[in-house]
Amino acid sequence: MSNKVVVIYSGGMDSFTVLNRAVKDGKQVFALSFDYGQRHVKELKCASSVCQSLAIPHKVIDISAINELLAGSSLTDDIDIPEGHYEAENMKSTVVPNRNMILLSLAVGYAVSVGASQVYYGAHSGDHAIYPDCRPEFVNKMNDVCQIANYEAVEIFSPYLNVTKTDILTDGLNMGLDYSNTWTCYNGREKACGKCGACQERLEAFRDNKSVDPLAYESENNS
Repeated sequence: MSNKVVVIYSGGMDSFTVLNRAVKDGKQVFALSFDYGQRHVKELKCASSVCQSLAIPHKVIDISAINELLAGSSLTDDIDIPEGHYEAENMKSTVVPNRNMILLSLAVGYAVSVGASQVYYGAHSGDHAIYPDCRPEFVNKMNDVCQIANYEAVEIFSPYLNVTKTDILTDGLNMGLDYSNTWTCYNGREKACGKCGACQERLEAFRDNKSVDPLAYESENNS
């Protein structure tokens, strides 16, 4: 098996941990980020900065034109960002239709082109309730397809598929990672809002780890 891997790297705390896990595992990492027309690019800026500091090859691919086809998500359309816990029913508005199948397909194509045997992907159990394309059923089926879609088999590897965001952060903190180099908030303002589902879940993970999130929040109660 090739030591080369492609890491789908959004710049958020989960993919940041996955990226560093791949490095710690001794992999030769090729980082891949996507501009799919999301509300802001703060995550992408974090991703570029981290890859530069780690001397990791990094591509940011503009696929924002697909928004002409993928309507109805509060992450890409002019729809209010929902607030509250990640598992709340209203969080379904953040689903971007078929996003992860599209991103994984592109990442697998890139993996074949650079001779990588795996695509690292940061799905975790906290996403299962809201996002169908983060569930084990999807990841396993996608992995099956990617074994036969090309002459070269590529494995979809999700190291945190069956654990929580709290567990991901625990692993990252044990690696000594600095999470000020990440962005999670669905809003792209100067400070994280602390109210959207992504912020809520992130803050919960830090509380569970008895750690303080290094990001600045709009409400002092969240810092």
